[in-house]
Amino acid sequence: MFCLASIRTASLGGALLALSACAGGNFRTPSDVPVRIGKPYAVRGTTFVPAADPTYDMLGFASWYGSESGNRTANGERFRPDWITAAHTTLPLPTYVEVTALATGRRIVVRINDRGPFIAGPRIIDLSRGAAERLGIRAAGQAAVRVRRIEPSETERRRLLKGKPTPELAPVTPPVLDRLRRQFEAAGMSVTGPTRRAAGR
Repeated sequence: MFCLASIRTASLGGALLALSACAGGNFRTPSDVPVRIGKPYAVRGTTFVPAADPTYDMLGFASWYGSESGNRTANGERFRPDWITAAHTTLPLPTYVEVTALATGRRIVVRINDRGPFIAGPRIIDLSRGAAERLGIRAAGQAAVRVRRIEPSETERRRLLKGKPTPELAPVTPPVLDRLRRQFEAAGMSVTGPTRRAAGR
């Protein structure tokens, strides 16, 4: 059973902007060491302070992005749209999270290696195209999700570092999914929207 007491929700009015990935060569080989937190940074007047957050557990919206955003991630790795990765504004790079789609209960393990999302609103994570496909939200563009930090097994880490998805997880149980949906809606957000993908990140 998940502990729901510590889950936070993204504000509808909160602006989630982040540092853009840059193009270029000399890519860093995907690795989990060193873990990089980074210095505070500002984008469009909003300051973000990266920090370790072992108990991170949040409800909000996920979007996805592809190669239109460049070919280099914020931690220097080559961006591969079909790998199971994601962008987050403040979590250390890399960080592993479990993302749950609130419409279906489907769960995946994702490796965060980039900064984002860039569009103002209640987005809390930007998934790669491959991660969105595996979670079943690519067609929708955006989806209500739960994102929580996890410590994956060594096997899961090795698979994600090689661009392979982890073994499929069982969906969350109906009682847990119902609680997550009710908490999401209590924060003034709808599990069924927004459904259109906004332009850019």
